[in-house]
Amino acid sequence: MAQIFANHSETPCRRHRGEEAGVRGIVLALAFLLVGAAFGAVWLYRTAHRGPAVSGEPTGPQPVALSDTTLSVLQKLDSVLEIRLYSILDPASVPDSEMAFASRVDQMLLAYQQAAGGKIKLTRFDAQSNLNPNAARADGVQAFNLDKGAACYLGVALAYQGRKEILPHLSPEWEQAVEPDLTRAILRLVEAPRPTGAGAPVPSEVNTNAVREVKALIPNLGTVSEEEGTRILREAALNEFTAAAKEMQVQLKQAEQRLAQARSGGSDADQQAAMKQLQQVQSEQDQKLKEIAARSKAQIDALQQLKATPH
Repeated sequence: MAQIFANHSETPCRRHRGEEAGVRGIVLALAFLLVGAAFGAVWLYRTAHRGPAVSGEPTGPQPVALSDTTLSVLQKLDSVLEIRLYSILDPASVPDSEMAFASRVDQMLLAYQQAAGGKIKLTRFDAQSNLNPNAARADGVQAFNLDKGAACYLGVALAYQGRKEILPHLSPEWEQAVEPDLTRAILRLVEAPRPTGAGAPVPSEVNTNAVREVKALIPNLGTVSEEEGTRILREAALNEFTAAAKEMQVQLKQAEQRLAQARSGGSDADQQAAMKQLQQVQSEQDQKLKEIAARSKAQIDALQQLKATPH
């Protein structure tokens, strides 16, 4: 944002630096929330011997020494853990130091995969993956750098036995906490209570709205298998997600245009208002995608219950 005030006097420059620090403060505040619960674990991890995350060139295949605690947690995996790394960074707005940090995160996840003995499936998405950015947000990963250019993403989603954990935004300021946060997330997945029986929810937990939606989407429910019904429900959710993503993309572009106009000639108040509106649009997008995902899960749970109940 420093370019916005390049032609102003010294006093506005100082004011801009204060605003820019405020934006960074918001990002750091989010980082505090993400690592707050795990911060106490950082001290414990420091007591274990751990080599440097990466030596030499950050992009090369360098060895990473995981802590004894991490190795112990990985031994608890009794089925495949899926890890999805979203490292979608705009070189025009992301500094080299953050690019190097993303590379070190990538190497750390490779070390997790190698140490798990085949129990981790690692999928990496980057700027060359032709991934719709909305897919990253749908997975719970937060966008950042919207005030500087294209939306960027650096986060991790974990999926294990139908459960999910997210590290929505990894920040180089808290690099030392990445391994503790990741390991604690894996441990929560491993130690979470497992559903009883076949995994279908008990009748009292079935969402009656979801049951109605399932019956509307699958009129011939009695003759459709659970597998085929699940496919139909997921396809319906995908169509809803695609339509919502297109609508959101239009809203996001409009908000970005308003911010660009405010930058080029607007007052400080105009710029703050445009930035606030952009953040609000993104927040609404994230919430809508989460609602679609939650509704889809409720429908699939309802389908399982309907199929498990004798007719």
